[in-house]
Amino acid sequence: MHLEYTVIEGDFANAGSASSAVKKTLKQLNINPQIVKRVVVALYEAEVNAIAHAYGGKVLVDIDSMGIQMVVDDKGPGIPDIDLAMQEGYSTASAEVRAMGFGAGMGLPNIKKNVDHLNVTSKVGVGTRVEMSVSFT
Repeated sequence: MHLEYTVIEGDFANAGSASSAVKKTLKQLNINPQIVKRVVVALYEAEVNAIAHAYGGKVLVDIDSMGIQMVVDDKGPGIPDIDLAMQEGYSTASAEVRAMGFGAGMGLPNIKKNVDHLNVTSKVGVGTRVEMSVSFT
């Protein structure tokens, strides 16, 4: 099963729409609730990052009998230092984003804690790709 969603820059009113839709699908497929929770946390964090830090992008989700593969591709400034961005508490969020309750620097660390596989690639001035997977076994 392939699912695709569009993320719009600064659209915090719809932050979590893609992860909520995926959660609903996984529940309909009778996936273990613990796995559903991990997937939703990771996908939500990546989705919010694309809204807060980039100029929008796509959420791509593939579900098969082995697990779920997720990709969040954004168009944006990119991440100059991925190792630094992976540290808890590090954030480049604007004061405006922080005032809304986002940008605490926990996005990428939370993703890493909730997935079986994480690969973050980024090119400054082009965008970032976050590839995640969670196994059903």
